[in-house]
Amino acid sequence: MVWPICWMMTIFGNPRARDGTILSDGADITRLPTHEIARQAIAQSPEGRRIFSRMTILENLQMGAALADHARFREDLDRVFVIFPRLKDRLHQRGGTLSGGEQQMLAIARALMTRPRLLLLDEPSLGLAPLVAKQIFEVIAELNRNEGLSVFLVEQNAYHALRLAHRGYVLVNGAITMAGSGAELLASPKVRAAYLEGGARKGASTPTPHPSPQGGRETSRMG
Repeated sequence: MVWPICWMMTIFGNPRARDGTILSDGADITRLPTHEIARQAIAQSPEGRRIFSRMTILENLQMGAALADHARFREDLDRVFVIFPRLKDRLHQRGGTLSGGEQQMLAIARALMTRPRLLLLDEPSLGLAPLVAKQIFEVIAELNRNEGLSVFLVEQNAYHALRLAHRGYVLVNGAITMAGSGAELLASPKVRAAYLEGGARKGASTPTPHPSPQGGRETSRMG
């Protein structure tokens, strides 16, 4: 998963792209500093959640809203509580005492406090129980469907990612080897052999379904 994660971090300027151009709504953001990229309505929920464990849920959400319109903080807070009501019940609880699923909810909610148009999600199901992971995927789908939020998703669970995706990419050693709609890739014999039928355990190469930003829906891009 190194290559897709590297792509995601490169969008935010760390590391810098060695060549090529990164465009956001037609604007070149390739050389912008990270804090300026964050002002382009792009937010990230990183692998491993990376919440502030000693801060409360409220304080984590306040950190997420640092670049947002402060006049709309209460409105944005109410919005994420509708999406993740469990966070409201634990508002003054420290992040480090939450369950893994609750921490993932907090990581996504913190990113949403910036009112992004593009959300970068890195392994949102990592380490979660299947039922909790299913709930997280349902939230991602609802955000895309109801709010038109574009989602760039890096996810090891190929089945769930491609079920959500409007467009997907298969990467092998950093190179795109296949592309298509989520449904097309799910039906692909190569993808099924590598990910969905145990082919990877038999020595098949391990391509990585990878979303790409595009407005509105998801694949292992929801654009």
